[in-house]
Amino acid sequence: MKSDTKCTAVMLAAGMGLRMGGEIRKQYLMLGGMPMFLHSIRTMQESPIITDIVVTVHKDDVEVVTDLLDEYGCGEKVRKVVVGGKERVHSVARGLESIDWPCDYVFIHDCARPFLDQPTLERLFDTVQRTRACVAGVPAKDTVKIVDENSDVETTPNRASVWIVQTPQVFELDLIRNAHRKALAEEDYLASRGIILTDDAMVAELSGECRVRMVMATYRNIKITTPEDLVIGDAFLKK
Repeated sequence: MKSDTKCTAVMLAAGMGLRMGGEIRKQYLMLGGMPMFLHSIRTMQESPIITDIVVTVHKDDVEVVTDLLDEYGCGEKVRKVVVGGKERVHSVARGLESIDWPCDYVFIHDCARPFLDQPTLERLFDTVQRTRACVAGVPAKDTVKIVDENSDVETTPNRASVWIVQTPQVFELDLIRNAHRKALAEEDYLASRGIILTDDAMVAELSGECRVRMVMATYRNIKITTPEDLVIGDAFLKK
């Protein structure tokens, strides 16, 4: 890595966590002795690639998140704690717009994926310098079906070309920030065509500025969404 290359991690922890149930947002549930959302922030903090961190949070949680970052020693690289938006795409946009320091590349990561590892960050960083846009993921293990509104199968894509998309998703800052501005300006039009902005790669693809390269991550980089996922996460930590 060039000594003057600057990379900011935008860490998304603003979700409501409704599918988990209970009264505590899932990102604050304890996992391995600390709140779940801090695991990936700590990984970013320990990476020599990442120079700065932005954390997006629910509007009611700014103070509690700031306190937790300090309590668990995860705030060393955190420049800002930013209030997220209505949906994920809005939280990402707010995180991107908050970056007012030197930054070449941005790593956008869901804090609900606590098992991010350093080799994945290194592969992503190596790739984004060549491609401008790349995304962590793994090849699909299962056969995938494309269905219609009645759940009738329309097509079966070749499994060899199907990947499961994860985060981090990594881009040149100007590329992805401009792509988000454009997509959000056209959000109502896109929705009228049935296009919902579910990840940042999709935002970049719609901009037409570049192609997005898939980068091998790990099958452990799961998203904690349901109580069953927490059981799997605990098993990973015990191993």
